[in-house]
Amino acid sequence: MGELKMVYKKIEEILPYENNPRNNDEAVDAVAESIQEFGFKIPIVISGDNVVVAGHTRIKAAKKLGMKEVPCIVADDLNEEQIRAFRLADNKSAEIATWDEEKLEQELAQIMSIDMSLFGFDGEESDFADEITDDKYTFNTNIPQYEITGEQPTIDEMLDEEKSKQLISEIEKAEGITEEERRFLIQAARRHNVFNYRNIAEYYAHATQEMQRLMEKSALVIIDMDNAIANGYAALFSDVLDVMEGEEDA
Repeated sequence: MGELKMVYKKIEEILPYENNPRNNDEAVDAVAESIQEFGFKIPIVISGDNVVVAGHTRIKAAKKLGMKEVPCIVADDLNEEQIRAFRLADNKSAEIATWDEEKLEQELAQIMSIDMSLFGFDGEESDFADEITDDKYTFNTNIPQYEITGEQPTIDEMLDEEKSKQLISEIEKAEGITEEERRFLIQAARRHNVFNYRNIAEYYAHATQEMQRLMEKSALVIIDMDNAIANGYAALFSDVLDVMEGEEDA
């Protein structure tokens, strides 16, 4: 296996592959949003003569963002046939992978301050997706029906604390930090807790009225969308609010 060669190239020096069989124009906006949010984390793969092997969409996104240069990996250890094969394999292998819907739902539920729809997650991935009706002032939401479908899960089955506990243990043993810093880090480590919302829904269906009330207030389940928004489960995007305020002022 050859040694990777990382270089920065001016965008005008990088040549798209003329016979690229992949149609990627519809993905450019999402990739551009990703670069803006997270930075240019995945280099372009180019041949020894600066032709794109993998990364046509990222190049288009970089141009859209007005970038002047991008990180590249030079695949000059591959012959022409290998480059052709890799170019196809890189795109095809992504099509083979599938989503674990339950884990995807858990991950999306942990992301509260980043609009994932910018990256192609349109809300259909979640059982709690909103549906907007023709009434321009009304948001109708398909609220899940919390009915008993099986045995009540245990508390441990609703919450995976393994990663946070490992991190907290490391923080508690750490030297060279103040107690105030230690308390802060311990609180931050709890962000690594992972909730299993399917089991939470089942637990809710079995729970006492008081437990249900507190679970609703903790935004673990949705019963009333207005309350869910107030409790931090859902966020109304500013552009939607601006549109509605504009209509009221008209």
